Amino acid sequence: MNKETSWETSNQSNQGEFILLGVADRPRLEMLLFALVLACYLMTLLGNTTIIVTSRLDPGLHTPMYFFLSNLSFLDLCFTTSLGPHVLVNFSRKSKAIPYGACVAEMYISLALGCTECILLAAMAYDRYAAICHPLRYTLIMSQSLCFMMTAVSWVSGFSLSLVYTVMILRLPFCGRNHLDHFFCELPAILKLACVDTSLNEALMLSGSVVFLLAPVSLITVSYGYIAAAVLRIHSAEARKRAFNTCSSHLMVVWLFYGTAIFNYIQPLSISSSDQRKMISLFYTFVTPMLNPLIYTLRNKEVHKALHRLIKKK
Repeated sequence: MNKETSWETSNQSNQGEFILLGVADRPRLEMLLFALVLACYLMTLLGNTTIIVTSRLDPGLHTPMYFFLSNLSFLDLCFTTSLGPHVLVNFSRKSKAIPYGACVAEMYISLALGCTECILLAAMAYDRYAAICHPLRYTLIMSQSLCFMMTAVSWVSGFSLSLVYTVMILRLPFCGRNHLDHFFCELPAILKLACVDTSLNEALMLSGSVVFLLAPVSLITVSYGYIAAAVLRIHSAEARKRAFNTCSSHLMVVWLFYGTAIFNYIQPLSISSSDQRKMISLFYTFVTPMLNPLIYTLRNKEVHKALHRLIKKK
């Protein structure tokens, strides 16, 4: 394919649309998924909004840990909202077309927010490491400026990597292929539609996954090794239990999010089935953001007390 033909086919794609196949051939499953996604989305809105409001209004929660937790909740709200309404609309209508430009924009925003969460979770692990392994110097280490800087780095790096991926996608011709075997516009699914060799794109996706998925998981694992050793040295059983509860909550969130994302982005596109990728994408897009506030609040007495104080004030 010469450059002129490649440009023409790419230009036609820009003016066209994608058809999101999802599970349109299984209407009963589609209705079941509609109900599940709707329930997860509503619970995500309620749970994460509660954490943000509580952390802002209660002075006792104005600490680095709850600053990061509020950012995570806001990020989860943005992440699910970037995809949730569109997925729900598609489940409830026969026409599942999305304009090419809207599809690329959806991919850019959701991927940017997902990458941001990868770095933010690593920052939260460092916060727990500083709190438990260096308690006397914790406030000095986790200064307000450092917390803001770590959060800013998370957001800037996430949106920057997503921009690189999006530019690479815009350069691909699709030769009239527009049936996207997914519920929404996700990078691996769009790459499968390209009618040229995408090995460079896949190599870029793999290298980005190593930096944004495997590297943070490795750092988190090392930091929790130090944390576990420090917790075992604590003499007070109550303090040891409180530290364990806080850290185990974070680890649950980490493994739910990273485990499913690694499965989708580390594997070559030809290995796993489309159905597997689609269902796993639904899990880390809707289920994990719903579970985050539940995991952090159900096992956290400080949040319980803060909620009780706010209710009494009301």
